[in-house]
Amino acid sequence: MAASLLRRAVSCRSVLLRRCIDLPSRDFPRVARSGGVPSDPAPRIGPPSLAPAEFLGLHARGFAKGKKSKDDSAAGSVDVVTDIGPSVKEAAKSQMDAAVVALSRELAKLRTGRASAGILDHIIVETSGVKMPLNRLAVVSVVDPKTLSINPYDPNTVKELEKAIVSSPLGLNPQVDGQRLIANIPPLTKEHMQAMNKVVAKSCEDVKQSIRRARQKALDTIKKAGSSFPKDNAKKLEKEVDELTKKFVKSAEEMCKAKEKEIISG
Repeated sequence: MAASLLRRAVSCRSVLLRRCIDLPSRDFPRVARSGGVPSDPAPRIGPPSLAPAEFLGLHARGFAKGKKSKDDSAAGSVDVVTDIGPSVKEAAKSQMDAAVVALSRELAKLRTGRASAGILDHIIVETSGVKMPLNRLAVVSVVDPKTLSINPYDPNTVKELEKAIVSSPLGLNPQVDGQRLIANIPPLTKEHMQAMNKVVAKSCEDVKQSIRRARQKALDTIKKAGSSFPKDNAKKLEKEVDELTKKFVKSAEEMCKAKEKEIISG
């Protein structure tokens, strides 16, 4: 009797285990909340269910050692194109303009047969043990084409101003007129004209070299951009830099020609 009961218990236990294992793979109809009548099964949304082995086989590649698929890497990469044009042109223009401004100052220092307030700007005056440019100690104005007036801010510096002007290579001999100085501009000799023209020619060549250096620096910047800057845009930018270079070179040449004409006319 006991053996019979033991066999029956073992048999029931085996049946229960098999049913528990089969439960997850079965689809049971939904039971309506009222009445306990089964309702129509809800439509399945999404892809059909796959066996665990099939699922792992299909998706193993995407998870292998953290590697990304080609589609994922292509979608995640964004090419950013930086427009360096405005900054390159602005830097080149600033350097070229500075070179032309420096040329203008140098040419203003050269004495011609006509009076020019700028010819005294580079003269250094020593007063009370301090050396300062003349244009910071006095106002220079043109009285007529052959005469300059030097009006010091401090009348006590008249003697120092006179000494500095006489010591300069301009060949001027100012005269004290009350609290100011009057300087007559003597006519240029032929030798002086030739010497001044050589200085103008050298100054012109120096500024053109500075302009070309600014051009080369801009072209180097474009070249360094490499593949991050489209070729068509690079060629267009190079052309714009060349046009800018020609513009400033022409401006420098016109300034020098005007100065040479002024020197020759006396």
